[in-house]
Amino acid sequence: MLEKLQNQGYQVEVLSHARAILEVDFPEVEIELTEVLEGFRIPVAELIAGGGGEAKGTQRLRKALTDKQWPKFHFNVERKINGKILESQSHEVDHVREFTSGRVALEIEWNNKDPFFDRDLENYKRLHADGAISVGIIITRGTSLHENMKSIVGKFLDTNDIETLDDLTQWGYEPTSRQRATISGLVNRDKDPLSFREAFCRKFVSDKFGEATTHWRKLEDRVHRGVGNPCPLLLVGLPENVVEFD
Repeated sequence: MLEKLQNQGYQVEVLSHARAILEVDFPEVEIELTEVLEGFRIPVAELIAGGGGEAKGTQRLRKALTDKQWPKFHFNVERKINGKILESQSHEVDHVREFTSGRVALEIEWNNKDPFFDRDLENYKRLHADGAISVGIIITRGTSLHENMKSIVGKFLDTNDIETLDDLTQWGYEPTSRQRATISGLVNRDKDPLSFREAFCRKFVSDKFGEATTHWRKLEDRVHRGVGNPCPLLLVGLPENVVEFD
């Protein structure tokens, strides 16, 4: 499953017979995901830049999926007895592909708080139980990307001769007073002071891409505990080589 992407470093895990379902009933899914992801890149400067809202890389990924008929989808599930509504639930999924034989749902968790995985997996479980979806897909940061984020940020600093926080202004990064104080403290402490490079990488990655965010290990831990089971699942981890240096 997704061998071409795996050869590029993507992590892929298939659970609860998702492989058989996708290969037999939805072969287009593998083709379309490969087409969307094989050329997906994130300029390293986008990792550094501040600002709220959704990351630009995620926006591009969403647009590419939407262009291939994976739009946002709202599910409304009602339970009735003799015409009386006893329970009504609404589920929103970022991307859903509809086929004559069923639906496949997809969520992108680039850098949310890790409880978003619980939300996604439980939604998939309920929607699958109700017959609304056949397979659920989650795309997140893979192990190599998550674990090597400090070295990626460090390479960015080295490549652009960045030696102070002020040097980062042109790249759209504006540290808070707390971040400035922490980095300054690490650099100027009496015992084992850090270089600016080491201090910035440690603080920046901890704040923006810390362990409590959505990444492969957090997702893997949940599915191996049975969260989302028995919904068939396809998990995809973005590798470090999606980050592009100019």
